[in-house]
Amino acid sequence: MELYHGSPADLSGRNDREIRTYAFLDSLGVKFDRTDHPDTPATTMEVCAEVDAVLDVKICKNLFLCNRRKTKFYLVVMPGDKPFKTKELSGQMGISRLSFGDESRMEELLDLHPGSVSVLGLMNDKEHRVQLVIDEDVLRDEYFGCHPCENTSSIRFKTADLTGKILPALGVDPVLVKLVGTE
Repeated sequence: MELYHGSPADLSGRNDREIRTYAFLDSLGVKFDRTDHPDTPATTMEVCAEVDAVLDVKICKNLFLCNRRKTKFYLVVMPGDKPFKTKELSGQMGISRLSFGDESRMEELLDLHPGSVSVLGLMNDKEHRVQLVIDEDVLRDEYFGCHPCENTSSIRFKTADLTGKILPALGVDPVLVKLVGTE
């Protein structure tokens, strides 16, 4: 894997979701670094560790969740190495029970598929049906790492750009939580 700066010069062979993501970041003037790994999608901890090393950042864990009735949806962003405990988040959010949202709803609401979930998928949620939930530890790092809506590439940009440019452009006001990984 190699480190590149900004959008790819040649977009051939990349899917529309990824291309839209780069165009969105470029339109906001967000500078980002990228690594491509088309033969090794980031679906295992080993590949994620390689990506982290190239980008010198920890890629976040992104979870698509819903309430019991499947009427409210959440995108939870937290440090990748922190254990996720549903009960802990449910308690902080005041929701009786959370579970993982199904693939069809993820595609419908965020135009994403499993393994490629990213905060940048919120650009596809024009009706703001998915609530962003961020573990405050994510915001402490200088850089934020994620996928550009496709898990065969990974990017990093300044966390200040996430909070100061990207989320405001999306009209997203995140809920901040403090997760420790216990019940």
